[in-house]
Amino acid sequence: MLKHVETTKEFVETIKEGTAVVDFYADWCGPCRMLAPIFEEVSKELSDIPFLKVNVDNLQDIAINYRVSSIPTIIIFKDGKVDKIQVGYIDQSKLLNLVKSSL
Repeated sequence: MLKHVETTKEFVETIKEGTAVVDFYADWCGPCRMLAPIFEEVSKELSDIPFLKVNVDNLQDIAINYRVSSIPTIIIFKDGKVDKIQVGYIDQSKLLNLVKSSL
């Protein structure tokens, strides 16, 4: 399930239990735009876990809290805690492997 996060509360509620994959991005970011269709495709393949997109321009508090200083950054959460971090563009097979390694 791919979901664009609109509020900090929504973010916290979604990541608090189980595994969640979060893409920190911005609309103006070229590598973020390249990653977007890949992130969406992997979210369809692994539809039983939440895939979230957090726009760092709109939700700066979340980005600051998790020290996101470069985008795109993918953070995989397990029960609300950071499990893995991937900074920069990543191809589909690597993203799939990264997520599966956290399940």
